[in-house]
Amino acid sequence: MFRTQRLVLFAITATLVACAQTKAPVAPAATRSTAATDPVTSDPATIDPAFPAAIEEVGIASGESYMVGIVYVAQGAGPHPLVILLHGYPGDERNADLAQSLRRAGFNVLLFHYRGAWGSEGTFSFTNALEDVSSALAEAHSASFAKRFRSDPSRVVLVGHSMGGFLAITAASEDPGVRCVASLAGANLGLLGLAAANPDRRAEFEKALGGWSGPIRGASGKKLVAELMKNADRFDTTRRAKALATRPVLLVAGSRDAVTPASVHHDPLVAAFAAAGAKHTRSVVLDADHAFSDKRIALAHAVVEWIGAECR
Repeated sequence: MFRTQRLVLFAITATLVACAQTKAPVAPAATRSTAATDPVTSDPATIDPAFPAAIEEVGIASGESYMVGIVYVAQGAGPHPLVILLHGYPGDERNADLAQSLRRAGFNVLLFHYRGAWGSEGTFSFTNALEDVSSALAEAHSASFAKRFRSDPSRVVLVGHSMGGFLAITAASEDPGVRCVASLAGANLGLLGLAAANPDRRAEFEKALGGWSGPIRGASGKKLVAELMKNADRFDTTRRAKALATRPVLLVAGSRDAVTPASVHHDPLVAAFAAAGAKHTRSVVLDADHAFSDKRIALAHAVVEWIGAECR
């Protein structure tokens, strides 16, 4: 994933970074939990034998296809809040460590693969992926899902990484049933669409996006770039701030991220939320790369503690 994303997104950094003037505020370190055990680093102190933790497969219908998913079920009778975890493009890093930490903290977690990705049926596109998130939300709100997984359909959170951050922000802004949303090293795909107006850039993007043929099916580089250009306005995450201004939003960036640099993708989004008068937006910048490779514990603490405080 990261080789491909560097080719795609690093190419626009030199062009766009000079235009990004707003510096994102760095949130103070979150207060660590005072509970007996830390769900990020410790197993539960006790086990509920009647309602133990579990992991179960689930199929989610989207369009005429089925998507592959798994649910990390928290122990206890519940009903548990649900976090839907959205991976990036193509999704080598799926943040399963966050899913485990969130489950230990008492949240159910749904992790699924978009149509045409990692064994799910159908064809991948960015627009399809947005529809897939809507399909997953509809499933999460259903009575059958709630009963099967001891889940609370009224407490649903979207958390996305990279392209998944774009999906989380966009889908949440269009669905008032999403209680909270978090974007981790989120990509503003609208910027790619604008940058692709330059023929040289467009050729670079087409080559990069089309160069990954393993886990992604049915998406040529030319088709994906054409989609970005066509949807540049809709895919611009800064345009979503007003719709999310009254809901809790967590925006996390890595200061060493060369794929979605904070000055290009994170800072303008933070500024957009501020301009929209948002009162429940938290910005966190970690000393990390795009995958938060050496800051996984810090990332988990930031996500788990924010969701526990704002979304439970």
